[in-house]
Amino acid sequence: MVESGGIAVADFICPTEQTRAAFDADFTVFVDRIDQGRFEDTNRIFEPPRDPDVVVTADGSPEFWAEKIATAIRPPFDWTKPTAFFLGRYQPFHDGHRALVLEGIRRTGQACIAVRSMQPDEKNPFDFEYVKSRIEQRLSAEKGRFVVLPLPNVTQILYGRDVGYSIEQIHLGEEMESISATNARAKMGQGK
Repeated sequence: MVESGGIAVADFICPTEQTRAAFDADFTVFVDRIDQGRFEDTNRIFEPPRDPDVVVTADGSPEFWAEKIATAIRPPFDWTKPTAFFLGRYQPFHDGHRALVLEGIRRTGQACIAVRSMQPDEKNPFDFEYVKSRIEQRLSAEKGRFVVLPLPNVTQILYGRDVGYSIEQIHLGEEMESISATNARAKMGQGK
């Protein structure tokens, strides 16, 4: 589940540090809503987690805590933080595109992926919603660290005086750079 970009949730009563260590969890939620459990032997050996990521108390609804946990696991995209910007057609979004975006996220913490709108033709068979869903699927492990936006048919990127932008071509090596959207479309039976 985790390898495919999802989140695996294991709900266990682990009363000691030793039992919790056996799971090697990436994220720990301590549900601290009762003083004592039903079983005296468990109560006797119980050790509170040393450093849980979230402590759920008796205050707040289940919906409140679910949202708090989800935000802690995958924070929402922050429009004020430094962001790598990518502009392309992504017809289709392939491994080379994915590698570029992951490098941008590694460098800045998050990415804005702008999908350039084009008239449908054999080089641009997919609409924005299809492209967006494919990007979100391929980057699901990075959820909250990227946003996908539609743009008009941008043909020039111009700017005036230096206002803090850095424009750089990222070289990912011959293997990644040899990936072709044209070949990917042909394999999909979607034109040239």
